[in-house]
Amino acid sequence: MTKQKKIDFEAALKRLEEIVGYLENENESLEKSLSLFEEGVKLTETLRSHLDSAEQRIQVLMKDTEGNISTKDFES
Repeated sequence: MTKQKKIDFEAALKRLEEIVGYLENENESLEKSLSLFEEGVKLTETLRSHLDSAEQRIQVLMKDTEGNISTKDFES
């Protein structure tokens, strides 16, 4: 089985916006709407994972009283 391609944040967000548009339109069948909703939930999980990963990588530069620069992990 092939490895599933990891979708980037911008592409996932764009696709999620498209899905929301389709669902708001209400012209899709129930089966198609459920399929789109399921895809949207998966995309939401992917987006959350991207954001969690980015948050872990963010570091805030801080200067101490002597002007030395140090790094501190980002705190939400």
